[in-house]
Amino acid sequence: METDQTPPPGSRRPGGRTARTRAAVRDAVLTGLAEHGYPALTVEYVAEHSGVHKTTLYRRWGSLEGLLADALVLAGEDSWTPPDTGSLERDLRALAREVVDSFSDPAASAAPTAFVGAAFQSERAADALRAFYTERFTRCEVVVERAVARGEAPEGTDAGAAVRAVSAPLFLRLFVTREPVDTALADQSARATATAVAAGAYLTPSNLAEPAEPGS
Repeated sequence: METDQTPPPGSRRPGGRTARTRAAVRDAVLTGLAEHGYPALTVEYVAEHSGVHKTTLYRRWGSLEGLLADALVLAGEDSWTPPDTGSLERDLRALAREVVDSFSDPAASAAPTAFVGAAFQSERAADALRAFYTERFTRCEVVVERAVARGEAPEGTDAGAAVRAVSAPLFLRLFVTREPVDTALADQSARATATAVAAGAYLTPSNLAEPAEPGS
């Protein structure tokens, strides 16, 4: 029998009952988002589809926003690693194509699209989504760091800005202009970003040369 001293999600080591409960709740949240979207998702739905009692959900997660946030935290606890093809443009192309693949399949894209929508309606969901993508982009920075080591990118390149740039046109179309995305657009974005990186467009401010004085 559970007590009010049950630790919050993530406070126990991976494995065992706590991990299974979190996974079941996460799956129910994702299913609910995919089927109904954030506005129609309820704690009652999550309880019914996870097999976890509603009072337990409120005690551990506090609210629907807490459930949503923890689902994103759990999604970020994966073993995904960025591509390593030996070329900056090919690595960026693979990253961009992953975005296209993730959001081109209606079934696969329903939950992540709903997460983005929820972030516009809930500050806690926005914080969780921001943390998820911050961590994911941090993982991706190694593709630029390897490019610097190979001489494909100048020292002082802002790796975080560069890896965000490759997906920015895709997310603009997906969530702002609501235009379709495809591999051709992904490849174009990767090519443009790799070219800009090589030209020094993503140097950190401290590594930018001072502009020449007029007439000098």
